[in-house]
Amino acid sequence: MRFSSNVKPYVLLLIAGIFSLLGYVYFSFFSERLNRLLYKQPSILDGRTDVVSVTPWLAPIVWEGTFDPVLIDNIYKPMNLTIATTVFAVGKYVRFLQDFLETAEKHFMVGFNVHYYVFTDRPHDVPSVNLAQGRHLSVIQVPGSNRWQEISARRMEIIQTTIERQIRREADYIFCLDVDSKFHARWGSESLGRLVAVIHPGYYEETRDSFPYERRPASTAYIRMDEGDYYYGGAMFGGFVEDVYTLTKVCRKRFEEDAGNSIEAAWQEESHLNRYLLDNKPSKVLSPEYLWQDLKAKTKEVKVIRFSGVIKNYAEVRPNV
Repeated sequence: MRFSSNVKPYVLLLIAGIFSLLGYVYFSFFSERLNRLLYKQPSILDGRTDVVSVTPWLAPIVWEGTFDPVLIDNIYKPMNLTIATTVFAVGKYVRFLQDFLETAEKHFMVGFNVHYYVFTDRPHDVPSVNLAQGRHLSVIQVPGSNRWQEISARRMEIIQTTIERQIRREADYIFCLDVDSKFHARWGSESLGRLVAVIHPGYYEETRDSFPYERRPASTAYIRMDEGDYYYGGAMFGGFVEDVYTLTKVCRKRFEEDAGNSIEAAWQEESHLNRYLLDNKPSKVLSPEYLWQDLKAKTKEVKVIRFSGVIKNYAEVRPNV
């Protein structure tokens, strides 16, 4: 078949369009097949039977074996989230920062955007750690103190003001962690939620009347002997930035009210955290896998230790005991 010179450009354009359309269809088909995620069929009959995996208010309690890491990462990673992570490295506690950061880069929210906020009175002692793409570190100078209790008490205030000044513009979620800890295994998107707390490893087998809540009625952190759900560890709390902002704002106000009445809660921010979480139930609870202690032997229900407080001499690292 022969075409006139006037028709030939249109024919070539038509052919090019057909090939482009076929290429698009081919790419879309195989791209969809490549992106299709294959995973084990969930069951409502099989699973962990040695632990409780849901609270009475229907919040998940996250244990090994209760989630599919590949599936849950594929849900969250396309959202292009940024997770803020705060740590306080004040005084001699700056020595724990390198291990914290290096192990976090191996295990914490791998493949996600992470922004570490390091609060310290020794900014020149902050170690240089290689961070993966999409991960950043900001050093924020804070005053030191002669009392570790004061450092603990100021934590809520400092996190609140930093959220106001910058974090709420830079992140979607936030985790507030203790620096004298190390990551040992995956801590991923299974931990994300509106308001997230972790069960303290020292008390998850105990009854509420033996929890070290603040028991003095004069304190705003007071919890009665017949009240309480779990004992939550102060070494980790998190969630949506705005939900954590509200938590820190309320706890700071209660700190200040107690201080005005010359009261210091039994375990400072941990006591106020437990009072807040009793009134404002967390939407997700992390099992003790996410806050173990190196000095504590692993128990049969803890299949994997993900994050653990290191053994240390408190008399040596704290300004007072």
